[in-house]
Amino acid sequence: MLFYPQEKLALFIDGANLYGAAKGLGFDIDYKRLLELFARKGVLVRAFYYTAVAEDQEFSPLRPLVDWLDYNGFAVVTKPLKEFTDAQGRRRVKGNMDIELAIDVMELAENVDHIVIFSGDGDFRRLVEAVQKKGRRVSVVSTIRTQPPMVADELRRQADNFIELEDLKPTIMREGGPRSTNHQQQAPQPAQPQYA
Repeated sequence: MLFYPQEKLALFIDGANLYGAAKGLGFDIDYKRLLELFARKGVLVRAFYYTAVAEDQEFSPLRPLVDWLDYNGFAVVTKPLKEFTDAQGRRRVKGNMDIELAIDVMELAENVDHIVIFSGDGDFRRLVEAVQKKGRRVSVVSTIRTQPPMVADELRRQADNFIELEDLKPTIMREGGPRSTNHQQQAPQPAQPQYA
């Protein structure tokens, strides 16, 4: 990973995409350790986490994670999941957070030197290019080691830096059991909804 200690960094985590990539690699992410890792790489200005949540359910499996992130250094951006029936009559949910992530990247680009996007979504290629034109460096964190790869080739090519998620595994992997008796030290790992 190519980072400079004096660089101002911002992290933008596409929650569903990162969850899918980590699951494909067979591990859960410890978000406290992830934050600590990037705080050591430069001056961490902000860390955003994007996810859609089911508003109508009494208990959402994502709620404990969202609450933990909110209290532990992340700016959490959520929106309600939308339910619909597809052409085959199957019930689906939709909760794409691409626009929210892209707007926040563009707004914060003036105040940071290096943007780190945790997603492999090829739709972000143009966003990366636009931010690079503003003189900002962009790293993409995802994986090519799943079948199929989780990162779009065009996004990987556009980024200044591609960081293989599996290479971060020893540093950011959630241990099997709690690391301490303080429940705030370990982010819960609920199942992420699958999006259409």
